[in-house]
Amino acid sequence: MWLLYAFGSALFAGMTSILAKIGIKNTDSNLATALRTIVVLLFSWLMVFVVGSQHTIDSISARTLLFLILSGAATGASWLCYFRALQLGTVNQVTPIDKSSVILTILLAFLFLGEVPTLFMGIGIVLLGLGTYLMIEKKADSTGAAGTRRRTWLIYAVLSAIFAALTSILGKIGIQDIESNLGTAIRTIVVLIIAWGIVFFQKKYTLMKDIDKKSWLFIGLSGLATGLSWLCYYRALQDGKASLVVPIDKLSIVVTVIFSYIFLREKLSARSFTGLLLVVGGTLLLLF
Repeated sequence: MWLLYAFGSALFAGMTSILAKIGIKNTDSNLATALRTIVVLLFSWLMVFVVGSQHTIDSISARTLLFLILSGAATGASWLCYFRALQLGTVNQVTPIDKSSVILTILLAFLFLGEVPTLFMGIGIVLLGLGTYLMIEKKADSTGAAGTRRRTWLIYAVLSAIFAALTSILGKIGIQDIESNLGTAIRTIVVLIIAWGIVFFQKKYTLMKDIDKKSWLFIGLSGLATGLSWLCYYRALQDGKASLVVPIDKLSIVVTVIFSYIFLREKLSARSFTGLLLVVGGTLLLLF
Protein backbone atom coordinates (compact mmCIF):
# COMPACT_ATOMS: atom_id res chain seq x y z
CA MET A 1 0.00 0.00 0.00
CA TRP A 2 2.86 2.39 0.76
CA LEU A 3 3.87 2.10 -2.90
CA LEU A 4 0.54 3.55 -4.07
CA TYR A 5 0.83 6.39 -1.57
CA ALA A 6 4.37 7.12 -2.83
CA PHE A 7 3.20 7.37 -6.45
CA GLY A 8 0.24 9.51 -5.35
CA SER A 9 2.71 11.83 -3.65
CA ALA A 10 4.72 12.10 -6.88
CA LEU A 11 1.62 12.96 -8.92
CA PHE A 12 0.44 15.75 -6.64
CA ALA A 13 3.98 17.08 -6.10
CA GLY A 14 4.39 17.39 -9.87
CA MET A 15 1.16 19.35 -10.09
CA THR A 16 2.25 21.60 -7.21
CA SER A 17 5.28 22.98 -9.07
CA ILE A 18 3.21 24.14 -12.05
CA LEU A 19 0.33 25.56 -10.03
CA ALA A 20 2.77 27.40 -7.76
CA LYS A 21 4.80 28.76 -10.70
CA ILE A 22 1.64 30.33 -12.14
CA GLY A 23 0.51 31.55 -8.72
CA ILE A 24 3.76 33.36 -7.87
CA LYS A 25 4.22 34.93 -11.30
CA ASN A 26 2.89 38.28 -10.04
CA THR A 27 3.25 37.66 -6.29
CA ASP A 28 6.15 37.78 -3.85
CA SER A 29 7.36 34.21 -3.38
CA ASN A 30 7.56 34.37 0.44
CA LEU A 31 4.05 35.80 0.71
CA ALA A 32 2.71 33.17 -1.69
CA THR A 33 4.39 30.43 0.34
CA ALA A 34 2.80 31.72 3.56
CA LEU A 35 -0.64 31.93 1.96
CA ARG A 36 -0.54 28.46 0.43
CA THR A 37 0.62 27.00 3.75
CA ILE A 38 -2.70 28.10 5.25
CA VAL A 39 -4.48 25.88 2.71
CA VAL A 40 -2.14 22.98 3.50
CA LEU A 41 -2.73 23.44 7.25
CA LEU A 42 -6.52 23.49 6.93
CA PHE A 43 -6.53 20.44 4.65
CA SER A 44 -4.12 18.45 6.84
CA TRP A 45 -6.12 19.09 10.02
CA LEU A 46 -9.33 18.22 8.19
CA MET A 47 -7.83 14.81 7.43
CA VAL A 48 -6.82 14.44 11.10
CA PHE A 49 -10.45 14.80 12.18
CA VAL A 50 -11.66 12.57 9.34
CA VAL A 51 -9.49 9.67 10.55
CA GLY A 52 -10.04 10.59 14.21
CA SER A 53 -6.38 10.79 15.21
CA GLN A 54 -6.84 14.05 17.14
CA HIS A 55 -7.58 11.93 20.22
CA THR A 56 -3.96 10.68 20.27
CA ILE A 57 -2.37 14.13 20.64
CA ASP A 58 -1.83 13.73 24.39
CA SER A 59 0.17 10.54 23.82
CA ILE A 60 2.83 12.17 21.62
CA SER A 61 6.28 11.81 23.16
CA ALA A 62 8.72 14.70 23.54
CA ARG A 63 11.13 13.00 21.10
CA THR A 64 8.47 12.63 18.42
CA LEU A 65 7.37 16.23 18.86
CA LEU A 66 10.98 17.45 18.61
CA PHE A 67 11.61 15.69 15.31
CA LEU A 68 8.28 16.84 13.90
CA ILE A 69 9.22 20.42 14.73
CA LEU A 70 12.68 20.02 13.20
CA SER A 71 11.15 18.43 10.11
CA GLY A 72 8.68 21.28 9.82
CA ALA A 73 11.48 23.84 10.15
CA ALA A 74 13.47 22.10 7.40
CA THR A 75 10.37 22.03 5.21
CA GLY A 76 9.75 25.72 5.74
CA ALA A 77 13.32 26.55 4.76
CA SER A 78 13.10 24.25 1.72
CA TRP A 79 9.83 25.81 0.57
CA LEU A 80 11.07 29.37 0.89
CA CYS A 81 14.20 28.53 -1.12
CA TYR A 82 12.31 26.45 -3.70
CA PHE A 83 9.65 29.00 -4.53
CA ARG A 84 12.19 31.80 -4.64
CA ALA A 85 14.23 29.73 -7.10
CA LEU A 86 11.04 28.97 -9.04
CA GLN A 87 10.29 32.67 -9.32
CA LEU A 88 13.78 33.47 -10.64
CA GLY A 89 14.28 30.45 -12.91
CA THR A 90 12.12 28.17 -15.04
CA VAL A 91 10.36 25.08 -13.75
CA ASN A 92 12.56 22.83 -15.86
CA GLN A 93 15.68 24.46 -14.41
CA VAL A 94 14.74 24.40 -10.74
CA THR A 95 12.89 21.08 -10.41
CA PRO A 96 15.79 18.75 -11.37
CA ILE A 97 18.06 20.30 -8.75
CA ASP A 98 15.38 20.16 -6.08
CA LYS A 99 14.67 16.51 -6.91
CA SER A 100 18.37 15.66 -6.64
CA SER A 101 17.86 15.87 -2.88
CA VAL A 102 17.26 12.12 -3.14
CA ILE A 103 21.04 11.63 -3.33
CA LEU A 104 21.61 13.35 0.00
CA THR A 105 18.55 11.62 1.46
CA ILE A 106 19.94 8.17 0.67
CA LEU A 107 23.26 9.13 2.26
CA LEU A 108 21.54 10.43 5.39
CA ALA A 109 19.28 7.36 5.52
CA PHE A 110 22.41 5.20 5.52
CA LEU A 111 24.10 7.25 8.25
CA PHE A 112 21.14 7.76 10.59
CA LEU A 113 18.55 5.11 9.73
CA GLY A 114 20.83 2.21 8.83
CA GLU A 115 19.32 1.80 5.33
CA VAL A 116 22.22 0.30 3.35
CA PRO A 117 22.24 1.27 -0.37
CA THR A 118 22.52 -1.52 -2.94
CA LEU A 119 24.71 -1.66 -6.05
CA PHE A 120 21.73 -0.67 -8.20
CA MET A 121 21.13 2.31 -5.94
CA GLY A 122 24.76 3.35 -6.33
CA ILE A 123 24.46 3.28 -10.12
CA GLY A 124 21.16 5.11 -9.87
CA ILE A 125 22.75 7.89 -7.83
CA VAL A 126 25.45 8.36 -10.48
CA LEU A 127 22.84 8.54 -13.28
CA LEU A 128 20.70 10.90 -11.22
CA GLY A 129 23.62 13.25 -10.60
CA LEU A 130 24.66 13.22 -14.27
CA GLY A 131 21.08 13.74 -15.44
CA THR A 132 20.61 16.69 -13.10
CA TYR A 133 23.81 18.28 -14.42
CA LEU A 134 22.61 17.91 -18.02
CA MET A 135 19.23 19.44 -17.20
CA ILE A 136 20.84 22.63 -15.90
CA GLU A 137 20.81 24.74 -19.04
CA LYS A 138 23.99 26.72 -19.62
CA LYS A 139 23.42 30.35 -20.53
CA ALA A 140 25.68 32.27 -22.86
CA ASP A 141 25.65 35.36 -20.67
CA SER A 142 27.11 34.42 -17.30
CA THR A 143 28.19 37.96 -16.39
CA GLY A 144 26.33 41.08 -15.37
CA ALA A 145 22.70 41.13 -14.21
CA ALA A 146 21.72 38.04 -16.24
CA GLY A 147 24.59 36.04 -14.78
CA THR A 148 23.79 37.16 -11.25
CA ARG A 149 20.15 36.18 -11.70
CA ARG A 150 21.20 32.74 -12.96
CA ARG A 151 23.53 32.14 -10.05
CA THR A 152 20.87 33.32 -7.58
CA TRP A 153 18.17 30.83 -8.61
CA LEU A 154 20.79 28.08 -8.65
CA ILE A 155 21.84 28.84 -5.07
CA TYR A 156 18.23 28.83 -3.88
CA ALA A 157 17.54 25.56 -5.74
CA VAL A 158 20.56 23.84 -4.14
CA LEU A 159 19.53 25.04 -0.67
CA SER A 160 16.02 23.76 -1.35
CA ALA A 161 17.42 20.30 -2.12
CA ILE A 162 19.54 20.24 1.04
CA PHE A 163 16.65 21.19 3.31
CA ALA A 164 14.32 18.76 1.49
CA ALA A 165 16.72 15.90 2.26
CA LEU A 166 16.81 16.88 5.93
CA THR A 167 13.00 17.03 5.90
CA SER A 168 12.71 13.42 4.74
CA ILE A 169 15.02 12.02 7.40
CA LEU A 170 13.67 14.11 10.27
CA GLY A 171 10.12 13.38 9.13
CA LYS A 172 10.79 9.63 8.96
CA ILE A 173 12.03 9.65 12.56
CA GLY A 174 9.23 11.95 13.73
CA ILE A 175 6.29 9.90 12.40
CA GLN A 176 7.43 6.49 13.62
CA ASP A 177 5.23 6.61 16.73
CA ILE A 178 2.37 8.81 15.53
CA GLU A 179 -0.47 8.60 13.03
CA SER A 180 0.86 10.04 9.75
CA ASN A 181 -1.95 12.56 9.15
CA LEU A 182 -1.54 13.97 12.66
CA GLY A 183 2.23 14.16 12.23
CA THR A 184 1.78 16.02 8.93
CA ALA A 185 -0.67 18.46 10.51
CA ILE A 186 1.62 19.22 13.47
CA ARG A 187 4.67 19.87 11.31
CA THR A 188 2.60 22.09 9.02
CA ILE A 189 1.99 24.41 11.98
CA VAL A 190 5.76 24.90 12.21
CA VAL A 191 5.99 25.65 8.48
CA LEU A 192 3.18 28.18 8.80
CA ILE A 193 4.86 29.98 11.71
CA ILE A 194 8.18 30.20 9.86
CA ALA A 195 6.59 31.36 6.59
CA TRP A 196 4.47 34.08 8.19
CA GLY A 197 7.30 35.10 10.51
CA ILE A 198 9.43 35.91 7.47
CA VAL A 199 6.53 37.69 5.75
CA PHE A 200 5.94 39.95 8.76
CA PHE A 201 9.66 40.52 9.25
CA GLN A 202 9.95 41.67 5.63
CA LYS A 203 6.60 43.49 5.86
CA LYS A 204 5.43 41.70 2.72
CA TYR A 205 1.89 41.29 4.13
CA THR A 206 1.14 44.75 2.73
CA LEU A 207 1.32 43.22 -0.76
CA MET A 208 -1.74 41.04 -0.22
CA LYS A 209 -4.02 43.76 -1.54
CA ASP A 210 -2.19 43.66 -4.88
CA ILE A 211 -2.71 39.94 -5.53
CA ASP A 212 -5.04 39.37 -8.49
CA LYS A 213 -7.81 36.76 -8.62
CA LYS A 214 -5.86 34.40 -10.88
CA SER A 215 -2.91 34.36 -8.49
CA TRP A 216 -5.20 33.73 -5.53
CA LEU A 217 -6.75 30.78 -7.36
CA PHE A 218 -3.48 29.12 -8.29
CA ILE A 219 -1.90 29.75 -4.89
CA GLY A 220 -4.90 28.02 -3.33
CA LEU A 221 -4.78 25.12 -5.80
CA SER A 222 -1.04 24.67 -5.25
CA GLY A 223 -1.65 24.55 -1.50
CA LEU A 224 -4.32 21.87 -1.99
CA ALA A 225 -2.02 19.83 -4.24
CA THR A 226 0.75 20.14 -1.66
CA GLY A 227 -1.56 18.98 1.10
CA LEU A 228 -2.54 15.88 -0.90
CA SER A 229 1.12 15.20 -1.75
CA TRP A 230 2.18 15.51 1.89
CA LEU A 231 -0.55 13.22 3.18
CA CYS A 232 0.42 10.55 0.65
CA TYR A 233 4.15 11.07 1.18
CA TYR A 234 4.23 10.76 4.95
CA ARG A 235 1.79 7.84 4.89
CA ALA A 236 4.20 6.08 2.52
CA LEU A 237 7.19 7.15 4.59
CA GLN A 238 5.64 5.69 7.71
CA ASP A 239 5.38 2.20 6.22
CA GLY A 240 8.20 2.15 3.65
CA LYS A 241 11.92 2.86 3.72
CA ALA A 242 12.98 6.48 3.21
CA SER A 243 15.55 5.35 0.62
CA LEU A 244 12.70 3.82 -1.43
CA VAL A 245 9.84 6.27 -0.84
CA VAL A 246 11.89 9.36 -1.65
CA PRO A 247 13.03 8.17 -5.13
CA ILE A 248 9.44 7.38 -6.13
CA ASP A 249 8.31 10.79 -4.92
CA LYS A 250 11.03 12.39 -7.04
CA LEU A 251 9.47 10.87 -10.18
CA SER A 252 7.16 13.87 -9.93
CA ILE A 253 9.72 15.53 -12.19
CA VAL A 254 8.10 13.69 -15.13
CA VAL A 255 4.69 15.13 -14.26
CA THR A 256 6.25 18.57 -13.83
CA VAL A 257 8.02 18.49 -17.21
CA ILE A 258 4.86 17.39 -19.02
CA PHE A 259 2.69 20.01 -17.32
CA SER A 260 5.29 22.75 -17.83
CA TYR A 261 5.16 22.09 -21.57
CA ILE A 262 1.35 22.05 -21.69
CA PHE A 263 0.66 25.07 -19.49
CA LEU A 264 3.88 27.13 -19.51
CA ARG A 265 5.26 26.24 -22.96
CA GLU A 266 8.64 25.41 -21.44
CA LYS A 267 10.38 23.08 -23.89
CA LEU A 268 13.32 20.83 -23.13
CA SER A 269 16.46 21.01 -25.26
CA ALA A 270 18.07 17.79 -26.50
CA ARG A 271 20.60 18.09 -23.66
CA SER A 272 17.88 18.52 -21.02
CA PHE A 273 15.78 15.69 -22.44
CA THR A 274 18.79 13.38 -22.24
CA GLY A 275 19.26 14.52 -18.65
CA LEU A 276 15.59 13.80 -17.90
CA LEU A 277 15.95 10.24 -19.22
CA LEU A 278 19.00 9.72 -17.01
CA VAL A 279 17.19 11.15 -13.99
CA VAL A 280 14.20 8.85 -14.53
CA GLY A 281 16.43 5.85 -15.23
CA GLY A 282 18.56 6.58 -12.18
CA THR A 283 15.48 7.01 -10.01
CA LEU A 284 14.03 3.67 -11.15
CA LEU A 285 17.35 1.95 -10.41
CA LEU A 286 17.18 3.31 -6.86
CA LEU A 287 14.07 1.21 -6.35
CA PHE A 288 16.09 -1.97 -6.82
